[in-house]
Amino acid sequence: MQYIKGDLIKLAKAGNFEVIAHGCNCMCKMGAGIAKTIKLEFPEAHTADCATEKGDKNKLGTCSFASCKFENGVCDVVNAYTQYHWRGRGVLVEYDAIRNCMRWLKENYSGKKIGLPKIGAGLAKGDWNIIELIIAEELNDEDITIVLFESNI
Repeated sequence: MQYIKGDLIKLAKAGNFEVIAHGCNCMCKMGAGIAKTIKLEFPEAHTADCATEKGDKNKLGTCSFASCKFENGVCDVVNAYTQYHWRGRGVLVEYDAIRNCMRWLKENYSGKKIGLPKIGAGLAKGDWNIIELIIAEELNDEDITIVLFESNI
């Protein structure tokens, strides 16, 4: 696992990743954070999210995805259902859901170049130290890049 500073969306569109994933809630809302940008830049990913049942708690730990085509190629955009709702106090992310989503990524994209934000550690208020360990355990030996958002790149 490596870390770089940049914009995950721009890097994906430039062909740096075969797969990107981000944390989603189970309400089919992509209204803030990186999810909002993905909704705008990769509308197919939002369509895939909306094809799931709104408010279904069984989505936690599962993923939907869309293959998104753009000028520099194709990138699968994965909606990882890591939190039930976006409202509430305290930690919203569910660590077991992150673990299950990372397992899903390994099962479906092993050998691919995968880009992730600090999934679950932003608006979902998760502890990055815990999340980083989960990612390292579940995606060991995979080509994972954590993109630390920097808008002026």
